[in-house]
Amino acid sequence: MNPEQMNQAEGPPRRISFDNIGAFQALVGELSKNIKHIEKSLGVAISVKGNSVAISGESPNDFIAETLLKQLYPLAREGFPINPADIDQGLRVLKNDPDAKLKEFLRDTVFVAPGRRPVTPKSPNQKAYVQAMRTHDIVFGVGPAGTGKTYLAMAMAVAALSKKEARRIILARPAVEAGERLGFLPGDLLEKVNPYLRPLYDALHDMIDFEKASRMVERGDIEVAPLAFMRGRTLNDSFVILDEAQNTTSEQMKMFLTRLGYRSKAVITGDITQIDLPEGTLSGLVEAIDIMSHIEGISFVMFDEQDVVRHPLVQEIIRAYETKGKAAGRRAGRRS
Repeated sequence: MNPEQMNQAEGPPRRISFDNIGAFQALVGELSKNIKHIEKSLGVAISVKGNSVAISGESPNDFIAETLLKQLYPLAREGFPINPADIDQGLRVLKNDPDAKLKEFLRDTVFVAPGRRPVTPKSPNQKAYVQAMRTHDIVFGVGPAGTGKTYLAMAMAVAALSKKEARRIILARPAVEAGERLGFLPGDLLEKVNPYLRPLYDALHDMIDFEKASRMVERGDIEVAPLAFMRGRTLNDSFVILDEAQNTTSEQMKMFLTRLGYRSKAVITGDITQIDLPEGTLSGLVEAIDIMSHIEGISFVMFDEQDVVRHPLVQEIIRAYETKGKAAGRRAGRRS
């Protein structure tokens, strides 16, 4: 059933009964926190009685709530801890595709560290991105901030290192928005580039404790490789991440892509709406999308605001800027 078929007025309550009271209580959550989160997110009313619920609300939200609970319940029976973050993930997926199977997302573990929640894809595009990284040696993740491009790439890199599928992780990023003038920054090479690699480190420290990550950097298991200093290298047995690739020039992108050696993967992430290169300079990422999309073995995954997994207001901010940009484009068209 698609959203158009479900677009109906509010009908009688949808009632669901569950046969395992323990799993049902885990689904409902302590003090009904999961039920309250669903009510707030969808604008529906859910009454709980015994081991059953009744859902009241306008379509399609009542249908989404019913589908969400029915799909989360088997996971609760398996001992999977359900919390509001899983509900947000489930709602994001079901709103995009009411026929989606949430188990395929919530059980698709990219990486799990002791004492931390597993890293899993949280939208259809994120799942496609993870699958692309599993099956392709070069993957481009392109889209707005907060869509998980960098975070999932780091999770895949750490997983590859832990499974000995890669000998090292290499993190690269244009160090200065226009020109990479590293010599104007104080300190040694690592100190110069660290501020620009902070998002990659943030993702890394979210998966590995700080001390262990620091030891990995010291041993060379994780290498900081400023893009300006990669020329002439061949990167074998490596998982390489190039972040903020929209700020590479055409020459820099070509140089980076031709560094890839045997048994290596490269993930290139960027947002083509936030190019900081000097006016008139072609973005290497934009050019790559244009000229390499037909090459077998290279995958391009395009994200949009539906994939944003930060604060809910971030989606609204991205949408507002996109609306403004479209309006400006129409005004410019009328003037011409």
